[in-house]
Amino acid sequence: MKLLPKFLLTAMAATVLIPALAATQDAVNQGYVVDSSGQIVTNSTGLCWHDSDWTPARAVEQCDPTIRPLALAEPVPKSVVVAPPVVVPAPLPQKMSFSGDALFAFDKAVLKPEGQVMLADLAKQLKTANYETIVVSGHADRLGSAKYNQKLSESRATSVKDFLVSKDIPASRISASGKGETEPVTKVDECKGAKSAKVIACLQPNRRVDVEVSGTQAVAMTR
Repeated sequence: MKLLPKFLLTAMAATVLIPALAATQDAVNQGYVVDSSGQIVTNSTGLCWHDSDWTPARAVEQCDPTIRPLALAEPVPKSVVVAPPVVVPAPLPQKMSFSGDALFAFDKAVLKPEGQVMLADLAKQLKTANYETIVVSGHADRLGSAKYNQKLSESRATSVKDFLVSKDIPASRISASGKGETEPVTKVDECKGAKSAKVIACLQPNRRVDVEVSGTQAVAMTR
């Protein structure tokens, strides 16, 4: 068998290796402007140029010495799942007292818009708590007859219960009753005199609706 000259074998090997090395160099320098031999082009101060294919993952230390270590050490995750925050509401107080004048107009039992907002907030808190029963008690001032005040206090308590039920609070857990004028907050020697604007204002604390929640315990809520 006739052997090829040594110089011819060397030339053939170079012909095979040069394109492979160039392709490898192109892959390594991908993302930068390169010359015809695949070497990165720099300016007179040694700065490189990125092309449209450049990403931090393709950074080379020669051109981006501060980015390259980060690209190697901290690969960008494909997807990040963020867990929703867990909100733990504060426990409800055992007893809340709502001003009758805040919930109703004077001498009325129909909830005012601002009163509905207050009770809607209460209903929202109740939905995130464990409780056993809710006791709603209506109260009136001394103006008018005792019989009239008893009926008014019952009507106001029922209005509060009905509203809570409309906000998906179970009716079976709510009881409503009226106390009339029998449990005033003001002292006996206060607010003396016949009905007047001054006396009505003085008796305001007596016109109220108490909401007592038993067995309250806050529970975790995810939103």
